[in-house]
Amino acid sequence: MLLAATHSGSFHADDVFAFAILQAVTGGEVSLTRSRDAADWDQATVVFDVGGIYDPQRGRYDHHMRDKPLRPNGEAYSSAGLIWRDYGRQAIATLCPAATPGQAEIVWTKMDAALIRDIDLMDNGAMDRHPGHLSSVLESWNPTFAETDRAENDAYFQAVAVADQVLRREIAQTYAAALAQDSVEAAAKAAADPRIIVLDSRLPWDEAVFDLDLREALYVIRPAGKDWTVSAIPPDRGSFAQRKSLPAAWGGLREAELAAVCGVEDATFCHSALFVCGALSRDGAIRMAQMAAEA
Repeated sequence: MLLAATHSGSFHADDVFAFAILQAVTGGEVSLTRSRDAADWDQATVVFDVGGIYDPQRGRYDHHMRDKPLRPNGEAYSSAGLIWRDYGRQAIATLCPAATPGQAEIVWTKMDAALIRDIDLMDNGAMDRHPGHLSSVLESWNPTFAETDRAENDAYFQAVAVADQVLRREIAQTYAAALAQDSVEAAAKAAADPRIIVLDSRLPWDEAVFDLDLREALYVIRPAGKDWTVSAIPPDRGSFAQRKSLPAAWGGLREAELAAVCGVEDATFCHSALFVCGALSRDGAIRMAQMAAEA
């Protein structure tokens, strides 16, 4: 049984999420003391968000000191980020045992750069607070002044239960992204033309193209039900533009009219914004992508 300790009183998202991570690591075999008494901290194996000491070798993870622990980019950690840094990989191994070491590292890195970093920034006042942010949601479990009959520790563990579900879903979602990245990488290596990536399932490719730095790629082909689509890759992550748009002459055309223009008999449509088109067959979609690449 892992013995952990943090502060009593009002809680924030970082100490809630830090404990959710420790729960995941141990499969729930962790006991938590919430206290302001240093004697209670001394009995714990891991002390987070309290105590004025940052010393991972001693299991002490406070971040409120003047000489606070910083990320490599100079941003301040919160207790969530510190616990994730040292225990996050174990949490992933426990909650997602199917992940390979490489996939687990992708999961850890993506979550550290997004969800965990946001909690750190919010806790350190480096991000504007707003009601819809996860940090604000978790902190809403604190008893209000009008809830005189609501126990503080009960409220804390209710927030932890929410954080636990968020942690599990984030790991599941990011693991799926890691699987997709592996598939995109394999397809890119097997591509006859580096400008055209052909996937055999309708998996998300957007992030993978940029994470893998596939700069030559222009189009991604994948199935859509019984049909196939050709998607133009944007120039930058999150952009609505295209590295190379589909031919302007195709825009807004469908079926026979489109087939007559592009010469692919089973062509089905081309969006007027020239970022996606389709065909009934894989071969038809590949032919459309080849023509678009050469246009």
